[in-house]
Amino acid sequence: MAGRTVLVTGGGRGIGRAEALHLAEAGMNVVVNDPGVEIDGRGGDEGVAAAVVDEIRGRGGRAVADTGSVANWEDARRVVERAVEEFGDLHAVVNNAATEANKGLEPLTEAEFDGVVAVKLKGTFAVSHWAAVHWREQHEAGVRVDRAIVNTASGSGLLNPLPTQSNYAAANAAVAAMTTVHALELRRLGVRVNCVSPSMVRTRLTATLPGMTDPGVVAPLVTYLVSDGCPLTGQVLSVRGGSVAVNRGWSLGPRVDGGDEPWTVAALAGALAAVEMDDPFDTLTTALGGALGLSRR
Repeated sequence: MAGRTVLVTGGGRGIGRAEALHLAEAGMNVVVNDPGVEIDGRGGDEGVAAAVVDEIRGRGGRAVADTGSVANWEDARRVVERAVEEFGDLHAVVNNAATEANKGLEPLTEAEFDGVVAVKLKGTFAVSHWAAVHWREQHEAGVRVDRAIVNTASGSGLLNPLPTQSNYAAANAAVAAMTTVHALELRRLGVRVNCVSPSMVRTRLTATLPGMTDPGVVAPLVTYLVSDGCPLTGQVLSVRGGSVAVNRGWSLGPRVDGGDEPWTVAALAGALAAVEMDDPFDTLTTALGGALGLSRR
């Protein structure tokens, strides 16, 4: 890990901060990107990223702060350039930045939908794009070193999409899908791309909920995934407490077969009625264990 440089977006608080500190402790140079916005993306505070940099430097590590928005194409380019200018190269990206605007389908506004998707999905793509541009240039120049991207998804989106999270769940599911795409595309450059999906982790949004775990539980897995010699690529790994599980993505379940002739509506209705299907509300309440006070109705 020593001498390698990593860029952590959303590195000023919660999971991102824990990752930045753990990566620095492992010997990496860290670019802490965080504009210091509120949960819903409003405002900004340059001191948020700077505080994490001070922590790292106070422990003898090397770090710089960046306050650009990953949802801004040019800010995403500049933060990659900043890493190279400060430390000579960029070896890994941890796409962690996210905002949330939790509202049901009817009250959720276009701006609230677009804002969350812009940070989580476009931001992940934008930073990965500019990192890949740099890595392609290095590869063409004959530089062959291990590179890695670690994206961040959520149980809300992959396993249990939560009510009031149309924007957040959709963006996180898209990030997981994009992870596979980029793993396939970037293998030729020696770049590995994986995704972590934390669940039941204490953040600003979940601070008042029972049963949340410390955000530091995610950091060791991220550090492993960006380390030189890690063989994994194209994987989406769920983290819940001390458990790490491999996700298989959407998979085929039971099916009905109508043969060579097109189905009639009546025949299809009868066939599907006999197939056991999951009720998403039952899945949600089972997964949360009643922690949110949900009940079937």
